[in-house]
Amino acid sequence: MTGLDFVYPVFGLQLHSNLAIPEISSIRITPENSTVDLMARSAGCKVALHLQTAPYTTPTGESTAEPSTRETVVYRSEHLDRAGNPALRIWKVDEGQFLRLEYFDGTQFWFNREGSEVWATWPDDLTVEDAATYLLGPVLGLLLRVRGATCLHGSAVSVGDSVIAFVGPEGAGKSTTAAALAQEGCAVVSDDVVALAEIDGVFHVHPAYPYLCLWPESAEALYGSAEALPRFSVADDKRCLSLEKKKLGFESRRLPLRTAYVFGERRATLAPVINEMPARSSFLALVANTFGTNALDPLVRANEFGTLGRLISRVRVCEVVAHADPRRLPDLCRLIRADVESHTGNLTPPLASAD
Repeated sequence: MTGLDFVYPVFGLQLHSNLAIPEISSIRITPENSTVDLMARSAGCKVALHLQTAPYTTPTGESTAEPSTRETVVYRSEHLDRAGNPALRIWKVDEGQFLRLEYFDGTQFWFNREGSEVWATWPDDLTVEDAATYLLGPVLGLLLRVRGATCLHGSAVSVGDSVIAFVGPEGAGKSTTAAALAQEGCAVVSDDVVALAEIDGVFHVHPAYPYLCLWPESAEALYGSAEALPRFSVADDKRCLSLEKKKLGFESRRLPLRTAYVFGERRATLAPVINEMPARSSFLALVANTFGTNALDPLVRANEFGTLGRLISRVRVCEVVAHADPRRLPDLCRLIRADVESHTGNLTPPLASAD
């Protein structure tokens, strides 16, 4: 991979990039901490990142963003920009040889059918930091799905030698809860994308990167002010909680998943509370919160249903209702810790009962 000098282990992949990715520079693989065994075992997990480079070439060998055949739109985001255009559109190119993603600000990503190569371009008024906010979340989430991995939309922390995941829609409080538990000594495993690996009948979670993405109100609840944490870029209102800078733990091991907590709507009474979910409800909740379902073909989706069916028979799935008052976040953390401690032991519990 000539010119791909920067290597990062993320989501069980080895990302080989032509440019440094600032947000994950602290987990770069170097000759001092890599081994022949690691590289050999990861041979099928290498992904080449060609940043500020398009995937096609002109007859003169120049890079171009123009495909050789017509494209087919497979997804339009329901979220619109100020001009009324979709925040994200996805195309299939050359009858599925590539997927192309285009964001409202002009940032584009492509990856091939195998999910082994990614290209990205962005306008001159944006930076690699801006592109990384897409790459390290939704883009790699969709790439993992193309490669056959099942991913949950959530965050995860380690408790001892296992993982608990917080699953739910955007704004449910997943990253905020992970950050609060990190302040209490838990190590962060992943944010936004929880990438699963089924190994010998046990579901594991791959580590992601050493930071959390927080809304300004979450940063204020945790650190007293939104300005206590930097923005990812001038164009992004979300704040970057660097685990390294705040001296919080990052879990770099792939560990078994013990419990998935599905976040419901916050409420002002009878909260926080945790309830065990029966099998049918667990399955539907996880299906609704899988990551990157856009542009997936029916076979991939069918395989995902099978994976989630096995997961709910081996992993506890619970509903979490957080309090509407952010000052009650410590109560939620105590409740989660007590729930984890009361269910230590076998990581493969009996089959859950149906509704």
